[in-house]
Amino acid sequence: MQTPKWSRMSLVLYEHPFAAFCQKVRVAFYELDVPFATRLVEGTEGRDELAALWPIASMPVLRDESAGLTLPESTTIIEYLGELAPDGPALIPRGRAEALQARLWDRFFDQYVAIPMQKIVGDSLRPEGRGDPYGVAEARSLLDSAYVALEARLATRRWAAGEEFTVADCAAAPALFYTRAVHRWDESGQVGIARYYRDLMTRPSVARVVEEGRRYRELFPLPWPADMDALDGERR
Repeated sequence: MQTPKWSRMSLVLYEHPFAAFCQKVRVAFYELDVPFATRLVEGTEGRDELAALWPIASMPVLRDESAGLTLPESTTIIEYLGELAPDGPALIPRGRAEALQARLWDRFFDQYVAIPMQKIVGDSLRPEGRGDPYGVAEARSLLDSAYVALEARLATRRWAAGEEFTVADCAAAPALFYTRAVHRWDESGQVGIARYYRDLMTRPSVARVVEEGRRYRELFPLPWPADMDALDGERR
């Protein structure tokens, strides 16, 4: 039997368990069952260490010590992990058309769900009098448009790219988790999103990531909804 590539490697993920794009990569690690170590990025010292690897100092960053390779950006990291685990689930589908859809909807969740969510959250951290209410309103409007597009997309599909779980769903899980806290979709009217969210949150890889981030919830700068651990239509 051929030795898996990752058994000869040391994969270190520089990240924070409560950050959306880091959670996206963690979901992929668990889906592929690839072992990894983590380096928690916190405070000035953590940011300086991250910047030494990647001057932009954005998270996550993957360091493959054996290959001498440093990879930033969540989607790039997930594509690389797929190469390390070729016998695992195809988070980037092998078919050209299917891969195109997975990459498209990965970008959709990053650009039109996660980033406007971050705008809303980040604005709450600005000094008094330095807020951007117009930008926040634009972010909320973009999320509303994204929900319309996503609801239509999910009318005939189980997962974002089709019938199989892909990189797009890795991106969707944390993005929708946090937007549900700051700008929810219509839980009674947009039933496709409600069903999709339930499927995401009950998937073992996603549930594990949510649980790992639980102890950091006090870091969230906006009111944390009391029902965040309830799925649509449930109360716990």
